[in-house]
Amino acid sequence: MQEQYNPRDIEQKVQTYWDENKSFKVVEDENKEKYYCLSMFPYPSGRLHMGHVRNYTIGDVVSRYHRLQGKNVMQPMGWDAFGLPAENAAIKNNTAPAKWTYENIDYMRNQLKQLGFGYDWDREIATCHPEYYKWEQWFFTKLYEKGLVYKKMSTVNWDPVDQTVLANEQVIDGRGWRSGALVEQKEIPQWFIKITDYAQELLDDLDKLDHWPEQVKTMQRNWIGRSEGVEIDFKRADNGETFTVYTTRPDTFMGVTYVAVAAGHPIAQEAAKDNDAITRFVEECKNTKVAEADMATMEKKGIATGLFAIHPLTGKEVPIWIANFVLMDYGSGAVMAVPAHDQRDYEFATAYGLEIKQVIKPSDESVEFDLSTAALTEKGVLVNSGEFDGLAFQEAFDAIATKLEGLGVGKRKVNYRLRDWGVSRQRYWGSPIPMLSTEDGGELAAPMDMLPVRLPEDVVMNGVTSPIKADPEWAKATLNGETVFHETDTFDTFMESSWYYARYCSPRYDEGMLEPGAANYWLPVNQYIGGIEHAILHLLYARFFHKLLRDFGLVNSDEPFERLLCQGMVLAETFYRKDEKGGDVWISPTDVATETDEKGRIVKAWHKDDGQPVMSAGMAKMSKSKNNGIDPQVVIDQYGADTVRLFMMFTAPPEQTLEWSDSGVEGALRFLKRVWKYASDVNKAGKAQLDVNALTADQKALRRELHKTIAKVTDDLERRQTFNTAIAAIMELSNKLLKAPLESEQDIALGNEAVEAIIIMLAPITPHMSHELWIALGKGNDVLDASWPIVDEQALVEDEKLIVVQVNGKLRAKLTVAADATQEQVKELAFADENVNKFTDGKEIRKVIYVPGKLLNVVVG
Repeated sequence: MQEQYNPRDIEQKVQTYWDENKSFKVVEDENKEKYYCLSMFPYPSGRLHMGHVRNYTIGDVVSRYHRLQGKNVMQPMGWDAFGLPAENAAIKNNTAPAKWTYENIDYMRNQLKQLGFGYDWDREIATCHPEYYKWEQWFFTKLYEKGLVYKKMSTVNWDPVDQTVLANEQVIDGRGWRSGALVEQKEIPQWFIKITDYAQELLDDLDKLDHWPEQVKTMQRNWIGRSEGVEIDFKRADNGETFTVYTTRPDTFMGVTYVAVAAGHPIAQEAAKDNDAITRFVEECKNTKVAEADMATMEKKGIATGLFAIHPLTGKEVPIWIANFVLMDYGSGAVMAVPAHDQRDYEFATAYGLEIKQVIKPSDESVEFDLSTAALTEKGVLVNSGEFDGLAFQEAFDAIATKLEGLGVGKRKVNYRLRDWGVSRQRYWGSPIPMLSTEDGGELAAPMDMLPVRLPEDVVMNGVTSPIKADPEWAKATLNGETVFHETDTFDTFMESSWYYARYCSPRYDEGMLEPGAANYWLPVNQYIGGIEHAILHLLYARFFHKLLRDFGLVNSDEPFERLLCQGMVLAETFYRKDEKGGDVWISPTDVATETDEKGRIVKAWHKDDGQPVMSAGMAKMSKSKNNGIDPQVVIDQYGADTVRLFMMFTAPPEQTLEWSDSGVEGALRFLKRVWKYASDVNKAGKAQLDVNALTADQKALRRELHKTIAKVTDDLERRQTFNTAIAAIMELSNKLLKAPLESEQDIALGNEAVEAIIIMLAPITPHMSHELWIALGKGNDVLDASWPIVDEQALVEDEKLIVVQVNGKLRAKLTVAADATQEQVKELAFADENVNKFTDGKEIRKVIYVPGKLLNVVVG
């Protein structure tokens, strides 16, 4: 074998071997334990970034580790290929989204291969392929037949100049990103899937996900937002018509002083008919985009309708207001307002001079509060509530709910914050929704023989209208001799990413959405890896989709992902200069040279081209805006894929942020060179048979370290998933091995055992180097087929212990004693030691303290 480690010489050669031998191709095998490892698939943006590299390295390490454990491991890869960015890029580059997407896929696939990821490329999918979205369309038609899909009017962002619907991210400061026109809120028909039918199961089954981060489960619980409350009917004073409100605080019901309705509520619409001021206010609310997150801080605005509602228990009339903080999409679009005990209602009442009536006092009499400054929102004891005075929260909840139910004006109800999933998008680059409309306005699902409803790929983008909306001929079709029209909306791309993990199980199956045997062999996914930014929507939709697949008999499991790992972001240094106008001009870290202090902090930075100073802005997430992204390709070319992989896994725990460091990458390369040198030295020394009974004390100690390391690395990779500590343990062992002699037969035998274990333990992390060393040392053709090293429990048993001897707390000797030595034996050896005797001879021994196997402290007077 060559003496020096040179990644450039070996990595391409090893990747070619894997390709030619289809090393990662996998089929179902009932005789082996399966392991399905999946990293969230990428959007084909054109180039990998370091976030991709980190995510996919983690997945590859997990996959390779479990393969070495003898499992049947599947690790697929594909492309989340539909979406708005492709349209924007196509317009910018004067091309079609399909062409741009496929070119990017080809480039990124090659990048993934250069990093040595062990994917079964025969399972590759791209969600923009008709063979993929055909089955998504089919499944949607089945959901429609089961009543789980419906169409209703929904509010969207509308650009009146470009005459198009805009995604939230295309609305900048209330204006269209391209036209600059003020965006309007417009109601158009949209398709929805009834995820709310599964709200309780989605909530309950979070308790089954023992290997998911608690943070993610909490985020999903909050998003589902289960609440127990009471639905209450109010009557209008003018015409006796009823409308409904929902509250989770019926204990405050006697403090209702007004009712607020959304601008889209029928009462608001009616009030606006003959009132210009109300009409203007309703229009203002319609065209003000309000994200739920902004509701708490936005200015509370409203207008009185002039109408009144009758309080169901007191009979008192309360005014009905239209308020900008009430949204039609949430609940019934009407809320009962209790300003004394809800801060939002309080701010509104204060602004418009409405009554504030206290009906709750603190349970603790010593608690002081001032209703003149803020609402009392904590639960307490009822006051000013007639027959309910003195009741605590739960007693009051039950008593008032029972009273309302008895009068036939209320009922207990469980509500969810979760809303049905709107899957319609008005863009072009997505899967066409497989619904048809008839000339008389009817709707029906596209039959199987019309699927897939193909998206035309050879199109010209004008930046305004979707090509399939602009071409009336595309929508026309004939069904049973009658003209019908295809839906021109396309699916939300969350549709594709909600079931791709299942399609990987049988990606070429053309007789159905999933091949049942394969799906039920591989699913659920054993390990899923991806960013926490997908904690709510993607993961919730995928869980929902899996339950739909189960209920249609396509899978037999309840959840798609057994274990979830959310990797942290990759950070890099940021540098900038000021331009003539005082703006920041961000400079790539690759163009900057730095000087650091003894703690590694930057004390001086300058541009490599002109030598002039630049300013450091510290670490930040790699991004185009800060120009601090590091191109993986450049680093691979310079250091090799294994070095990049090792750095990614060693520098930080997987769920924490990782700070990019050139010196850290160089350190990873130095370590690999040391491992290579040790393997080369062992190879030169030759072979020998290990005889555990012939080992010296030093050899036994070294072998003990080897097997302790195997035990730790195994636990770190499998149970704890702390890859950084596993690598640190291998590094520590390597340092000890490099200092050990390779002279006697047992030295050489131990060296062979150690180098074999290290190569296998590093194989998931640095697969190219491990492959090459495995062959060079004559271990076999492929380290992938090796078995993970087994801990020799006997090697862990210590024959001897090192005892520290202190006199009055100061170190005076170190003794090597038998592992089973008694306190008296240790004491006898200690006092026989010349140096200990020197400090104890002739002095009063006041106390002897013994910590078994570790320490003997002699206290003298």
